[in-house]
Amino acid sequence: MQVDGKTINKPKEKVLGGETVAIDAQIEEEARWEPQNIPLDIVYEDGDILVINKPRDLVVHPGAGNPDGTVLNALLYHYPEIADVPRAGIVHRLDKDTTGLMVVAKTVPAQTRLVEALQAREITREYEAVAIGTMTAGGTVEEPIARHSTKRTIWRCIRWGNRR
Repeated sequence: MQVDGKTINKPKEKVLGGETVAIDAQIEEEARWEPQNIPLDIVYEDGDILVINKPRDLVVHPGAGNPDGTVLNALLYHYPEIADVPRAGIVHRLDKDTTGLMVVAKTVPAQTRLVEALQAREITREYEAVAIGTMTAGGTVEEPIARHSTKRTIWRCIRWGNRR
């Protein structure tokens, strides 16, 4: 990488604005995902969407360490036409260890609308969690969640702008 013609070797070098940045990079070819015969638990389907029940230990889409054996690979096998939809219709994901319902778009218009609705927060999500300890009364936790800062497999409630 060069800033104003000078080679930068430090990753923390700051750019203040107005500089010319040149990056020598090679663009990788787009990955071609392979269809795989992985069972899907379909709980709802119409012409535009699928709702699937994702089991624990199934990764949603290929990535580092998980090149195949994913929901995306299964969708391509069971619904070959979904290959024409961006990200094979996947509009949101669930973590590998999380079970739950996922909405998948079968058409480009459905995918576009679902992505817009998620971004506009028109779609709500509800989660159930296992709590450790004795519950003395019912209750609802209505706080945002985020990964624990050092234990990356643990999620916890956070306060806006002020982690606990």
